[in-house]
Amino acid sequence: MHASKPFSLRIFVADGDPDGLRVVERSNWVGKALIFPRALLPRVKQREELAYTGVYLLLGPREDGDGEMLYIGEGDPVRPRLEDHYAKKDFWNRAVCFVAPGQLNKAHVQFLESNLVRLAKAAKRVPLDNANNPAEPSLSEPDRADMLVFLENMLGMLPVLGVHAFEQAVAVPVAGHTMLTCRSKGITATGYESTQGFVVKAGSQAVATVTPSMQEHMSRLLDERQVLIENGVLQKNGEHYVVTQDYVFSSPSTAASVLLGCSSNGRVAWKDAQGTTLKALQEAEAAH
Repeated sequence: MHASKPFSLRIFVADGDPDGLRVVERSNWVGKALIFPRALLPRVKQREELAYTGVYLLLGPREDGDGEMLYIGEGDPVRPRLEDHYAKKDFWNRAVCFVAPGQLNKAHVQFLESNLVRLAKAAKRVPLDNANNPAEPSLSEPDRADMLVFLENMLGMLPVLGVHAFEQAVAVPVAGHTMLTCRSKGITATGYESTQGFVVKAGSQAVATVTPSMQEHMSRLLDERQVLIENGVLQKNGEHYVVTQDYVFSSPSTAASVLLGCSSNGRVAWKDAQGTTLKALQEAEAAH
């Protein structure tokens, strides 16, 4: 659903502080995004945009401190919902709100919230703080079409704004990127480089146990592997695990290390059909 056409964003840094309130508008679109740290809510809530109906994301560190978690909500209007979360919800430290003054009603934002929760759960990139699956409301055919466009525009903007929770791996590599294979420790995995990171293909294998060295010295990778097991991206199948969906890792080395259960240099572990390492392929490309 992500936008595939070029677009431009206009980012207004409202206080002159790049880490403060930013108001983001997209070319030829009525919606706008407000991004701000939690600490600024007492001041930001006075802005007229938050008096409108909208959908919002709250982001902050997971309880284990490794990576982010996400809460998705809607408000009619947005301001009292954010005030309630400011008082009662602990984890978040930044908010992203989408509004379209005079254009959205309660059913519209319930539709957006429901689809954002669905997409985040399907991507499995970031755990959700949401306790339930909000039902998608019934919309008229024109309203549904309008909200699908609104959703598509949001999804196109969010990665540019540093939010990757809704991105699923693209089905094919970027043109010119080679399909690569990692064979070691009795497992076989395939993947490729993409603009999002390193994509490991569904059906790839991972070892059943990790090395003592990973347990002692690589807690971040161990935690990432455990999260993938818990959310079903890695599923036990006989003597090994199987990757159940195309999944984006931050780098070739992270992908190889998680799959092999040990420290691994992904630029050497991943090879093309001729046995040429990713490192050698990149060196050859750089030389042209």
